Amino acid sequence: MPEKNNNKSFVNSFRNSSPYINAHRGRTFVIAFGGEAVADANFAHLVHDIALLNTLGVRLVLVHGARPQIEQRLRARGAALHYVHGLRVTDDAALACVKEAAGAVRVEIEALFSMGLANSPMAGARVRVASGNFVIARPLGVRHGVDYLHTGEVRRIDGAAIQKCLDDNAVVLLSPIGYSPTGEVFNLSAEDVATSAAIELHAEKLLFLMEAPGLVDARKRLVQQLTLDEAEHMLTSSKRALPEETKRHLGSAVRACTHGVRRVHLLSRHIDGALLLELFTRDGAGTLIAAYPYEDTRQAVIDDVGGILELIAPLEQEGALVRRSRERLEMEIGHFTVMERDGMVIACAALYPYPKERVAELACLAVHPDYRGAGRGAALLQHIERLARQNGVQRLFVLTTHTAHWFVERGFAAAKTADLPVARQALYNYRRNSKVFVKRL
Repeated sequence: MPEKNNNKSFVNSFRNSSPYINAHRGRTFVIAFGGEAVADANFAHLVHDIALLNTLGVRLVLVHGARPQIEQRLRARGAALHYVHGLRVTDDAALACVKEAAGAVRVEIEALFSMGLANSPMAGARVRVASGNFVIARPLGVRHGVDYLHTGEVRRIDGAAIQKCLDDNAVVLLSPIGYSPTGEVFNLSAEDVATSAAIELHAEKLLFLMEAPGLVDARKRLVQQLTLDEAEHMLTSSKRALPEETKRHLGSAVRACTHGVRRVHLLSRHIDGALLLELFTRDGAGTLIAAYPYEDTRQAVIDDVGGILELIAPLEQEGALVRRSRERLEMEIGHFTVMERDGMVIACAALYPYPKERVAELACLAVHPDYRGAGRGAALLQHIERLARQNGVQRLFVLTTHTAHWFVERGFAAAKTADLPVARQALYNYRRNSKVFVKRL
């Protein structure tokens, strides 16, 4: 039995991931991770997951950091570690360590992608890695009286050259190093390289694998999603002091979204399989910052009919909702409001007005089982109430057989069928014996 249940769980998970496999194929993702991830004993697991993305047709640009590797070399030489405002002041000695560390990290990553043992996840993968002078940089110069020497910032990304590599199905690997037209070498931040690359390539996603547990709220709970406005407010708010790494990544997310990257994801690299969970499950494993809402409440359109039917079918079978045919739903779709999460209808409700009596019926309120208990039903009810008020409705009524208490808790009072509009009384189904509740708006 356990094996049978495991098989069923695998099949369901694989089926549920298929819409994401189709959606991600041919898209460009930029994935950034620090040198700490490379030094971790489990780094090979991340490489295997990235190789799987490549196999599934995702166009990948990887950006690695090398801070611990650079610091290790500086300490070995007895050199000072000099940071100002979170940026390294790169003198000649530090630049030599930067070059050495970045080269060593790049070679290590390329070696892992070259694995092809028959008993390993990389068997048959044949992932090709392309790297080169794709990043053109300029000196950071003197800031607030500090000369950052060989520390630089991205001037531009050679997007055309990277696109050619991606067209050849190669994984592009970028180091935190840039080159100037005069032949100088600059130490860059991996965040700057990753963000600039995502913007230049019009990437669908920019993903940061963080050292921190992720972006959490004041109660240490993971923040699952933020709009661009919410992310900007979090950055500028004086109420919360964000960790330096989180602040950098959140700032990069705002910059990327502002310049056309649709979605930025902040993930803890310490979660095994975080990339796969974030990309192939609806609720993910990290924080999504989106230029456009990931979860939205809007008026339904004809393309939502299939999603609504799938949502309400179990409730119709239980007798909680009146059965609606596809034809009827298509005719009445203009009355429906849906709550959509990443393309899936997770809640719906309908509003049928009776203008003469200045009343309206709330009907077919349903929330997907996976998303109950988080206030979505109440939020959808509030949305419907606002729509009703905008249309001059003074009273909202509902007929229910299963959820009387839920409506009573939200201000509805018991009523009689005689209190319904005359036209609605004529349609009342006495076999269902639904209870009537009314709320004054």
